[in-house]
Amino acid sequence: MEHRFTVRTVDYHTAGEPFRIVTDVPPLHARTVADKRVEAMRDPAVDGLRALLCSEPRGHADMYGGFITEPDDDGAHFGVLFWHKDGFSTACGHGTIALGAWAIRTGRVPIADGGVTDVVIDVPSGRVTARVATGPDGKVRSVDFVNVPSYQLHDLVKVETSAGTINTAISFGGAIYAHVDAADLGLTVTARDLPRLIELSREMKYELNGTRYAEHPADARLNGVYGVIFFEDLGDDETGNPVQRNVTVFADGEVDRSPCGSGTCARIATLAATGRLTEDRHLVHHSIVGSTFRGRVIGRGVEHGRDAVTPMVTGTAYATGEHVFVVDPDDDMTPGFVLR
Repeated sequence: MEHRFTVRTVDYHTAGEPFRIVTDVPPLHARTVADKRVEAMRDPAVDGLRALLCSEPRGHADMYGGFITEPDDDGAHFGVLFWHKDGFSTACGHGTIALGAWAIRTGRVPIADGGVTDVVIDVPSGRVTARVATGPDGKVRSVDFVNVPSYQLHDLVKVETSAGTINTAISFGGAIYAHVDAADLGLTVTARDLPRLIELSREMKYELNGTRYAEHPADARLNGVYGVIFFEDLGDDETGNPVQRNVTVFADGEVDRSPCGSGTCARIATLAATGRLTEDRHLVHHSIVGSTFRGRVIGRGVEHGRDAVTPMVTGTAYATGEHVFVVDPDDDMTPGFVLR
C-alpha cells in the first residue's frame, strides 16, 4: 500500500471569512507563542503544512487558518499560530472568535456557570480572550473578542501612490494597520472597486514598510504594516453609534470578507484617539460582504507611552466542514499554487 500523508482540519467562518483549524501540528520547541511564530516561519515542516493548506487545490489565495499550540503558561487554555498564503500573522480577531466558538462546541473548554465562558488564548501579539455566550441549550449565541491594548501610532502620514498622495492614520490592534477613507480616493467599499483597493494597498505597504511608521514601539517581531483598512463613514445610527463599512486588505493583497477583528480593534483605537468613539457608544462595523461586527472600548490605559484602549469586538462563527486532506507521494504539485 502506498504511503499517503493526511492532515485533518475543522473549518469555520466568522462573518464570511474562513478559518481553518489544525490541531495535529509538527512539534515546536520555543517557549512562547510569539517565539513559536518565529520558529514556524523557519521550520520547513510547519511552514510547508501552512503552504499546503492555503494553496490550491486544497485552499485558495484568501484562505486563513491557525495551528493550535501549547500556551505560554497555565493562564491560557491553548495557543495559536495564525497563518495565510504569505506567512504567519501576529493577530487575528476573526480567528479568535472562531476558536472561542470551536472550543465550546467541541468541549475543549467547558461552559461556565451563567453561560458566559472565557476562552483564554495566547497569540503572537499577547494574551487574548474569546468570551463566549451560550444559551440554556448550550448553543453558542455570540463571541466577544477581547484584544490586547490597542493604540494609535501616527495620526497623519502622507503616502505617495499612483492615486496621488494618500493621507493615512496608523494604529496597532494586535497588528499594525493603515487607515484610509475610501471617499478621499473617489472609491467605494464595493466589489466594483476592490481590484483598485488591492492595488493601492500593495503600493502603500511597499512605501511604508521599512520606515519608522511601520515600527512597533517595543517589539520588533510586530513590525510591519500588516493591512490597509479602506473605510466609508456612514454617519451615526439613531442612538449615536458611529457606523462604518470597511474592507481590510492584508498580507499581499488578501481580502478579509469579515469586518476584520484585529482591524476593527485598530479602528476603535483611532476613533477613540480622535474622540469619535467613547465608552457609551459602540462602532457598528460592516464588511464588504454585508456582515457586521460591533466594537467598543471597555478599558483605557497607557501602553509604551501612548494612550491605549482595551477593545472588544462582538461577532460569531459557524462550522463549515471537516476535512481529511490527502497528499499522494507521486503528486508533483505539492504543496500547491496560488494565482494571485
